[in-house]
Amino acid sequence: MSKGFILVISAPSGCGKTTILRKVMGDLPGLVFSVSHTTRPPRPGEENGRDYHFVTREQFIAIRDREPSGFLEWAEVHGNFYGTGRDEVVARLEQGLDVVLDIDVQGARQIRRTAEPVTVFIAPPSLDELARRLRGRGTETEETIALRLRNAEIEMEAASEYDYLVINDRLDEAVESLRAIIIAERSRRRRRIDGTQVPGII
Repeated sequence: MSKGFILVISAPSGCGKTTILRKVMGDLPGLVFSVSHTTRPPRPGEENGRDYHFVTREQFIAIRDREPSGFLEWAEVHGNFYGTGRDEVVARLEQGLDVVLDIDVQGARQIRRTAEPVTVFIAPPSLDELARRLRGRGTETEETIALRLRNAEIEMEAASEYDYLVINDRLDEAVESLRAIIIAERSRRRRRIDGTQVPGII
């Protein structure tokens, strides 16, 4: 069986990454989302194993400090740990599934040190348009929007580190671009559009 590949997706907050991923994953079989580990408590409606693997700080550190580390990448954010579990990703890859990792620029850099992911950066058409979208949500303060825009500017400077760039100017075109990238990578690995292996071809 042909192994799957790791698909790393990064984007500034407000770029529509979640919407794009949801549409592509609903259309293309053979894609699975990596469920991260975290030490933060569950929020209302969140389910262990579906939204996150909720673990204690001690459990997280024990996984992190294994040799090799039990995480492909990890970070501490606002006092809580987040990490991508190595065993779960490897098991899915062995099943021939392509594993989607929704992680930031720092996480993508960590992944590249130990794996060979396909990396995609999703960007807004401009920072002005990103600001308009963030304000359009009606859920952010001006202070929060300013912080998100500063972070977006820093993240977009790292876009050249990625294999592919998708500009989310029009949602349908961005969805089709990401879908085309996945199909091309599957074809490069001698696999069908749906991710399955062609018999007799290595």
